[in-house]
Amino acid sequence: MSEIDIAAIVRGITTGAIPVLFAITLHEVAHGWVARACGDSTAAMLGRLSLNPIRHVDPTGTILTPLLVFTLSLGNFIFGWAKPVPVNFSNLNKPRRDMIAVAAAGPAANVAMGLFWAVVYQLTRKLVPPGDAYLFLIQMSQIGIFFNSLLAVFNLIPLPPLDGGRVLRGLVSEPFGRRLDAIEPYGLIIVVLLLLTGVIRPVLVPAINALISLLIALAGGGSA
Repeated sequence: MSEIDIAAIVRGITTGAIPVLFAITLHEVAHGWVARACGDSTAAMLGRLSLNPIRHVDPTGTILTPLLVFTLSLGNFIFGWAKPVPVNFSNLNKPRRDMIAVAAAGPAANVAMGLFWAVVYQLTRKLVPPGDAYLFLIQMSQIGIFFNSLLAVFNLIPLPPLDGGRVLRGLVSEPFGRRLDAIEPYGLIIVVLLLLTGVIRPVLVPAINALISLLIALAGGGSA
C-alpha cells in the first residue's frame, strides 16, 4: 500500500470518528430513553443512558470492525455497532405496543442525526471558505449522513434481533411472533449471509440512497 493510501485512510478515520461514534451511541441510548419512558429502567440503572461513547463501546463492534472494514474497503465503506442497551420488555407498560416504540427509537435517532449532518453539510457549503476546515467538515458531514442512513435502513430489516424484527414482533399475532422468537438466535447469521450473497443489496442500497436524498432535500437541497 502506498503512503498516499495510508494517508487517505488515516484522514478518513479522523474525520469519521465523531459521526460514527455518536451515530452508534445515540442509536443505543435512544432505545434506553424510550424504554424508560415506557416503564423499563434497566438501562438507566446500569448507567447506559449516558451520551459518553466510552460507556457504549464494544471493542470488536465499535473499534476493530469499523477499522478493518474501512481499511479493507480503502475508505469507501465503514460499519460497526455498540454494546446493545439492555431492555427488559416484560417491564414495559404495554409490552407489545411499547416494544415497537423502543425498537423504532434507534433508527429514528439515526434519521435525526442524519438530518443534523445534512444541515452541517449545507451550512459548510454556504458559509465556510475553501480550505482545510471546509474539506474536513464536508467529509465529516458526508460520513455522518451516509453512516446514519446506513444504520437506520439496516436496522429496519424485519429480522430479529434487528430493530425491524422487534417492530414486526410487536405487530404480528402471538403464534407468528413465537416463530420470530425461534429465528432470533440465527437472525444476525441470516443477515450476514444475505449481505455476503448480495441478495438484499437491490433493496438495501436504493433504500439508503433514497434516505440520503431525502435528508439532503430537507436540509436545503444539493447533492452530498
